[in-house]
Amino acid sequence: MIARIWHGEVKQDRADEYLRLMREVALPDYRSTPGNQGAFALRRDEGGRTHVLMLTFWDSEQAIAAFAGDDIERAKYYDFDPDFLVEMEPTVTHHQAFDG
Repeated sequence: MIARIWHGEVKQDRADEYLRLMREVALPDYRSTPGNQGAFALRRDEGGRTHVLMLTFWDSEQAIAAFAGDDIERAKYYDFDPDFLVEMEPTVTHHQAFDG
């Protein structure tokens, strides 16, 4: 299994609105992609900013490519992201995940 981690940062006063959109749009998009084994949004408030991590689990690189495109290292963004994010980070990280 492959864990894919995306990081974004928003101003804390807009974090609730952003995370609502992530719950309504992004998480269902991740979870509806064949080969997705789970998707979670993590939040950490710090110094007036909110860090958001999207932690997703995938069967294979092919499943990730079906979601994110052929260059699986590139971050996938939604139409609303530029209105909220402090920076559009260009890449994500991938890690081998072990369950036992």
